[in-house]
Amino acid sequence: MYETTYHRPSSVDEAAALSARDAEAKYLAGGHTLIPVMKQRLASPTAVIDIGRIPALIGVEVSGDMLTIKAATTYFDIMNSADVKKSIPAIAHLTSVLGDPQVRARGTIGGSIANNDPAADFPAAVLALGATVKTNKRSIAANDFFKGLFTTALNDGELITAISFPVPAKAGYSKMRHPASRFALTGVFVAQMKNGDVRVAATGASQNGVMRVPGIETALKANWSASALENVKISPNGLIADIHGSAEYRANLIKVMAQRALG
Repeated sequence: MYETTYHRPSSVDEAAALSARDAEAKYLAGGHTLIPVMKQRLASPTAVIDIGRIPALIGVEVSGDMLTIKAATTYFDIMNSADVKKSIPAIAHLTSVLGDPQVRARGTIGGSIANNDPAADFPAAVLALGATVKTNKRSIAANDFFKGLFTTALNDGELITAISFPVPAKAGYSKMRHPASRFALTGVFVAQMKNGDVRVAATGASQNGVMRVPGIETALKANWSASALENVKISPNGLIADIHGSAEYRANLIKVMAQRALG
């Protein structure tokens, strides 16, 4: 690793001020992305700003039909939150199949969506539920947040503070896990909102990262059941093809994981 300066701010404003003073500084939450790339010398920030212990960035809140998870809340705390289990059980389940105990103990929801890894789990929940990503500067709708592989709408120095999820009428998540990394070869989050809208998002499948699946959304809006997807065809165009599976394999996984997510 290259030499770097470590900061541990106590507030969001202090963290943002540190970032504003150093264009090469990077935020650190759980560290599962930044630390490995620094060790491999693929990144060399002049300063690391540790936001993982800022009190305002930790916790879960429920207000009416909205579940808000603050950005530095760990996967472990999300998975075990009574509010999450009651409001959106599918998010608790998603977190329980994410990584391994070590990852769940340190990883954070804000870090996951800020990195926007194409095989990460939480982007699927954020997009499928039509969540709102809140930063220290603005609120960003899920549809506008994810811009492609490892790319989001965040500006330089902008810090995610929380993610607010509308509580759905029904939701589920299922993924085919890589046996070593636990990343999603393909994962699908299905959600039926209280207004009757249906949203479905797939991760680990598209060359452009997390994506909506309109064909499945249309079928489920007419009939919320696994059988409704029997005749749905998912195009392999634009899907990932690698040593773990062809584009056609992932196209089939999208439908199968959606059916499993429906229970």
